[in-house]
Amino acid sequence: MQMTYLSETTDAEAPRGSRNQGSASRSPIGSDGRIMNRTMKAAWGSLAVAVVALGLKLAAWWVTGSVALYSDALETIINVVAACAALVAIRISSRPADADHPYGHQKAEYFSAVLEGMMVLGAAAAILHEAYGAWRHPTPLTAPLLGMAVNGVASVLNGAWAAFLIRSGRAWRSPAILASGKHVLTDVWTSAGVLAGFAVIPFTGWLWLDPAIAAVVALNIIWTGLGMVRESVDALMDVAVPPETLAAIRRTISSNAEGALEAHDLRTRASGAVTFIEFDLVVPARMAVEDAHDICDRIETALRGEVGEAVISIHVEPEGKAQHQGVPVV
Repeated sequence: MQMTYLSETTDAEAPRGSRNQGSASRSPIGSDGRIMNRTMKAAWGSLAVAVVALGLKLAAWWVTGSVALYSDALETIINVVAACAALVAIRISSRPADADHPYGHQKAEYFSAVLEGMMVLGAAAAILHEAYGAWRHPTPLTAPLLGMAVNGVASVLNGAWAAFLIRSGRAWRSPAILASGKHVLTDVWTSAGVLAGFAVIPFTGWLWLDPAIAAVVALNIIWTGLGMVRESVDALMDVAVPPETLAAIRRTISSNAEGALEAHDLRTRASGAVTFIEFDLVVPARMAVEDAHDICDRIETALRGEVGEAVISIHVEPEGKAQHQGVPVV
């Protein structure tokens, strides 16, 4: 019974020399028209929902004069900016690879995310400024119940859209749509917290609670903005895929490499919705090129079934290059 090994060596390895000779590579960058069409529809839907929710929250702030509701409205601006950035990024990242960009344009998404993160931090600074002024000079709220009702409608709208995006993102295997849904859901929870705290003010007369809630929202926005910038910078620096994804890739290679002797030097990165995977595949020295190519095709098909859209480079090596270590697979 033949044993196939997948080496424990992973993304942390230092780069080696050129891996082009003897490699089998596929580069299906770019989604088909159907996938791009539904993604664009979801992005336009996100923009429409965000604009409506922003209008409702600004109305709630206008009728109450509440700094807390103002902070909630400013946070919703993040969703509007995110939706606009997503539309631009989707259009740019969907362009096929060309002579000047042989690996595609997927990283456009990360540049837009960095800009979005900086705008988020600016919104947080504006909220803190307003909260400080309200803390020093508290004023009674007007029509608090009406403001809560209007803000509540916006939260229900956001909640329904977040559920749709999360469900669709999982069904379509779209990280961008799934992330957008989770982002909107975060806004829903923030709004719920604001409304819960705001509801206490009319019954207690604690006017200081209004700017205090706004300050907490601002701190949450700062945390969100820093996280957005950090994740985007990591992606631009070609960080490896998450550990659970890497483990799934290793298992897929192991279970579909029958006929080969070993796979090692596995390295990965992600750019937008595309996963880049490369590794060395050791085969018997006398194996025909066609047979080795068939093994590579089988592995690539399985990997794309696991991670979705991917660019895969496999460097085929003779058995003398085997490292004889790692996880054995029948």
